Amino acid sequence: MIPFKLLSYANLAFTYLNASWFSVYGTDYSVVAPKVFIIGMVNKRHFSRVGLADRFVVYQFGEEGRAWNDIPEFDLLGRNITVPGFSPLYPQAHCTMDGDVCQMVTGAGEINAASTITALVHSPLFNLSRTYFLIAGIAGISPKLGTLGSVTFARFSVQVALQHEFDAREMPPGFSTGYLPQGSFTPDEYPRRLYGTEVFEVNDDLRHVAIAMAQKGRLSDDERSREYRARYRSSPEFAAATGPPSVVACDTATADTFWSGRLLAEAFEDTTRLFTNGTAKYCTTQQEDSGTLAALLRGALVGLIDFSRIIIMRTASNFDRPYLGQSAAANLFLMSGYELAIMNIPLAGVPVVQGIISQWVGKFEQGIKPSNYVGDIFGSLGGTPDFGAGRLLAL
Repeated sequence: MIPFKLLSYANLAFTYLNASWFSVYGTDYSVVAPKVFIIGMVNKRHFSRVGLADRFVVYQFGEEGRAWNDIPEFDLLGRNITVPGFSPLYPQAHCTMDGDVCQMVTGAGEINAASTITALVHSPLFNLSRTYFLIAGIAGISPKLGTLGSVTFARFSVQVALQHEFDAREMPPGFSTGYLPQGSFTPDEYPRRLYGTEVFEVNDDLRHVAIAMAQKGRLSDDERSREYRARYRSSPEFAAATGPPSVVACDTATADTFWSGRLLAEAFEDTTRLFTNGTAKYCTTQQEDSGTLAALLRGALVGLIDFSRIIIMRTASNFDRPYLGQSAAANLFLMSGYELAIMNIPLAGVPVVQGIISQWVGKFEQGIKPSNYVGDIFGSLGGTPDFGAGRLLAL
């Protein structure tokens, strides 16, 4: 009698789950297995302070996702797929008709990125087991390593604001910053307590392949950006800021806070160096990548995606610190390279996507084997992190 009841309960549960499933996805959906999935972050309304007066001029710029629309190489509006769990603002994934290339927008910030990517990874609408993920968005950039419009490719994403914090006006004597690693007692002490998302490392061999493909693109520049970056010439350490846009290999810092100013920039430079034992090169600043990578890593842990197939590409929209004589506030409100950064996303990204598609058979289908460690600070995917105390401290 008991087995019969259990079977009845199982049938009832199966019937309920089927009803719920079909009410969300329908009965005739097809599974898409993209070769490349482009991840954008935001449709941004940017406010620029004019002359630091009490009035604002409002600019409505194209979004990171929309940068891929109307390009001649491929049509990402061929198939528009509503995905349960995506942002209410950006509820659809957009794919070519053959499903080889798809694109999505997560929404800005770590929470939006992590929750949207989680919905993507676990969606039955997609088979992502062999998909390459191209994170393609804008970022701030250090004038020590690049300039407005530059295209950067990162090996490390460091969650620099995952720390204790004092208001700088109340920080202990002798501290260089109000930020303090978790469980530590000085800003330069390695964190004694780890959450697991402090550092992610992606496939460096794939990164260099992507850089070579991106360098085939011809980057844009504009007069406004040229005039603005020229103001950094008075500081020799900012020589990289004064040249035209280029493709740069350097790493990225994630934080929900959009900061501006020399003191915070230097503090997070130090954090990046500390968390990776000097391996990572602080360069760009953004608000999503560690959230995106955390969700992708959890997908990799259950075999849904391949973590060695991730490319982090960011184009520079603003400097993380002012030029000599400029205030941190003026640097933040001007954000003079936004339009240029949006333009250069597809100019660098399309050659990467085309390269993967055209060389799928014989090269990319089987994957680019990493020679470096790939994963999080805990070593969750196996192997030993080549940065920080990582797994040893976590166990």
